Order: sequence, then C-alpha cells, then structure tokens
Amino acid sequence: MKIVTLLARHGVAKYTNAASDIDALFARRMPHAGHETVIVDNALPVGHVEPVSAGVTLIGGSNAAWEFSAWDSAVAFLGERLHAYDFVHLATSAFRQLYVAYLERFDTQMLQLVNGRAAAVGHIDYYNDPVTLLGQACQSWLRTSFVFLPPVEIDMLGSFVSVTDRERFFSGDPAAPFRVDAPISEGYRQNILGWLTGDGTDQGTEWHSRFLLTTETLSFFESKTMAILNEQMLSNRLRARGCATVDATWLATQVKSKKHRDVLGAIPNWRAQVTSRDVDAAPASVLV
Repeated sequence: MKIVTLLARHGVAKYTNAASDIDALFARRMPHAGHETVIVDNALPVGHVEPVSAGVTLIGGSNAAWEFSAWDSAVAFLGERLHAYDFVHLATSAFRQLYVAYLERFDTQMLQLVNGRAAAVGHIDYYNDPVTLLGQACQSWLRTSFVFLPPVEIDMLGSFVSVTDRERFFSGDPAAPFRVDAPISEGYRQNILGWLTGDGTDQGTEWHSRFLLTTETLSFFESKTMAILNEQMLSNRLRARGCATVDATWLATQVKSKKHRDVLGAIPNWRAQVTSRDVDAAPASVLV
C-alpha cells in the first residue's frame, strides 16, 4: 500500500514535531506501507520546493484558506504523481490536539477494507442538533486534521476550498460577528461562538485555543470560522458525490469482527457508526 501525506503547517513555532510525530505513527502502525510526505508550509512562498530527506519534500503553499488551500498547493505540486498512491493522507500540524485515541486505530489492515472504494476515513465529530450551512442541513463532519481518502475523490472535488466569500458571512462587528442574512443557521452560529470563544458546544469539551472576541481578534475569528465552514463543506461535498465518510474507530471495530475481517459490506450512515464503535460510542438518544 502506498500513501502520501500532505501535511499543512504555518511555520514551526507551534507543533514543531508534527512531521516527526506522523513519521513515528506510520512506523508504529503501518510499518510496511510505502510512505512519502509533502510538507506544505503556508509561511513559505508558493513555488518554494526543498527536498528534506528521502521521501520528504517541503514546499510553499497558499494561506488563502489555511490548510485547505495548502492541500490544493500540494496536489498541484504532485500533479499526476498523485495517482501513484492508494491513499492521500491529509493532516495538519495540530493533529494531536483534543481527542487523539483514534489515531492509534489506523493500520494497513483497516485501510485495506476500504481500498478502492469511495470512502474517506477519519474521526467523525458531530453537533448535538443539525445545523444549516449554505442551505444544506448537516450535523456531522470528518475532522480534517487527519483523514485518508483515495486520489480519485480529490480529482472529483477539484479543490479542498469550498467557502471563500467572507463578506457573505461576517458583519465586521465583534458584538454580533455574523451578518443577519448570512447563509448559516442560528444554531451553527452559536456552536461556532461557543467553540472559539466560550465553553464549547454543550458536549463537555472546550477548544484548546479559545479567546475573547474583540476588535483585535475579529480577523482571526473570521479566518478560523472560515476554516470550520470549509471543514464542514468538505464532508458535505464528499457525501454529495457518493463518497462515504468513515469513522476510523468504527472501521477498526469492523476489523476486529470476524464478519468484516476481509470484506466490508455496505458502509452505514454516520449515526450508526458513532453509536456502534467499540469505544467512545455516542448514545443514540443525542442523535436526531
């Protein structure tokens, strides 16, 4: 199995060991996989190319849409070489933040169950209630800090960037940062505000870098919100094209099952996955 990691970062002041941590995880969990890495540093200019070591290349990337535009830069750099791999591994330098136990579930046996299928594998997060974005109802998404998907799905996406028009969403007022007519539901607005600046989303977890929303932090709030929206829309777009979003813990649970050890049948919806994974299963009562 051949895998290429596209690691998005912005300098090395934070998460200095991200690349080496990913290498260590592959050595520990997927030692027989053919693994290469393209590190996309958005602090470097587009066009910068620097061999780092065998199988590792550092390039400059576009920071226009943070990690999503960075991954576009990496795909453009690889060109047709992208199709030499069974899986493309999307990662950000912050991949070890918050819940990380699912990372130790990845191995080649697990990925082989979905090799050749329209499936993207990562950790499925969800809100307590559905929200609406750009007229689409949604509740769950793949955490894009660590996702595996086949190259053909990237071709079909065209770009990892889905949302670019800030003026459509933001008012410029830190006291009420969203436009009244922004294409985002009230519940989604409150989830974002709670996650970035408050006590979370009523699920007992808080973001590691929350901040006060002021005139000085408004630009960062808008940029981080755009990243949240692009993360949600990536899952929405994959599903719309028939690509299943697969929870890594659920998929590892199937590997442990004799029934699915070699052949995986139909992939159930996200609700069935997160309520039947063998650890951290969600109670069905909170999913609508």
